[in-house]
Amino acid sequence: MTTLRLLISDSYDPWFNLAVEECIFRQMPATQRVLFLWRNADTVVIGRAQNPWKECNTRRMEEDNVRLARRSSGGGAVFHDLGNTCFTFMAGKPEYDKSISTAIVVNALNSLGINAMASGRNDLEVATADGVRKVSGSAYKETLDRGFHHGTLLLNADLSRLANYLNPDEKKLQAKGITSVRGRVTNLSDILPGITHQQICDAVRESFFAHYGERVEAEHISPDALPDLPNFAETFARQSSWEWNFGQAPAFSHLLDQRFTWGGVELHFDVEKGHITRTQIFTDSLNPAPLEALAARLQGCLYRSDMLQQQCETLIADFPEQEMELRELSAWIAQTVR
Repeated sequence: MTTLRLLISDSYDPWFNLAVEECIFRQMPATQRVLFLWRNADTVVIGRAQNPWKECNTRRMEEDNVRLARRSSGGGAVFHDLGNTCFTFMAGKPEYDKSISTAIVVNALNSLGINAMASGRNDLEVATADGVRKVSGSAYKETLDRGFHHGTLLLNADLSRLANYLNPDEKKLQAKGITSVRGRVTNLSDILPGITHQQICDAVRESFFAHYGERVEAEHISPDALPDLPNFAETFARQSSWEWNFGQAPAFSHLLDQRFTWGGVELHFDVEKGHITRTQIFTDSLNPAPLEALAARLQGCLYRSDMLQQQCETLIADFPEQEMELRELSAWIAQTVR
């Protein structure tokens, strides 16, 4: 039986691609050496222990149709667009060695005329006229019998967009979790103009085959051509769910305050697993009753703008005289929590 397996994703869906990765890691025979090549359309990928509301500008992401995807490995938040080429290597132990997979990528870049070198724990760098710049970042995961190395190569990513989505709104969040670090990076297309995703994939594939002295046919996969991986459908469903991407956030508190013509409002939320566990509302409004009723209703509610808006609007039936105030409050909460 061949020991190599090459999977190439024809999908730009981050949830699909991360589900493939997860299944490869959990269920493939430890005797195989796997290379998976893929890329995601506009997506912020966060680490397993990160809080999306703290890390990301979730409102701008929603407006610009940027997806949020939580991976199962640790680390910080990254922005993916089609200018990133992503790779995943997996091998069983004792053979697994991340220096091998790093060398395969370095050799692939060298074959294209790009003089890259490994740096520190998990970066690849190139020397440019402006100094040394990072072109690739990686993360690793190991279990008792196998190891996994995934990373991204900056091909022609829109580096300015990184800041759009990875700088959270100035929300008053006191959160536990990991905050991302933004380094000095450059695109491979600045070094080798015109370089394509296909060229990079071909170079990495050839370097992979050359290292192991063996060739295999690539398996092209997509949501229309599902990979032959155990439990893939369930993993894809979980990876796509709000509960996984948002609901796994570490516990945090959110304080919102706003002054309306009818009074000031201060809202305190405690959020765990994406659900509001405690709400306190303070106001100098002359009629605080609807706000007190809202605080009670929000207990246990999902921390999602549409759900909070719905709770505000159902109160209008109970407090018809305060309809204007409740609609203003509803619009503000929906805008701020996104």
